[in-house]
Amino acid sequence: MKVKLLKNEKGFTLIEMMIVMLVISVLLIITIPNVAKHNSNINNKGCEAYVKMVQAEVQAYRLDKNEIPTLALLKSEGYINDETKGCPNGKEVKIDETTGEVTAVAQSSAS
Repeated sequence: MKVKLLKNEKGFTLIEMMIVMLVISVLLIITIPNVAKHNSNINNKGCEAYVKMVQAEVQAYRLDKNEIPTLALLKSEGYINDETKGCPNGKEVKIDETTGEVTAVAQSSAS
């Protein structure tokens, strides 16, 4: 009777699997805080871009109608898409009624 020994079996040992899991964990620990840190910067850049886009639409409206629009008027006239939510960082876009300058301000907590 022959006994077959399992010396040449292919596969990972428990120690090898634990080392792989350790390496993956270290990589995650390094990358997740960096992504979270850059998230606010990305949102601020998105808000700046949105303000510039609204400013351009205000200027286009002024050329067409010769008056300064409100944000609601820009949406109703089709200058700005109704589905646009505003700044990704939570700031509210305001249009100055006298100059037409567009700014992003922190939303007031009183509703």
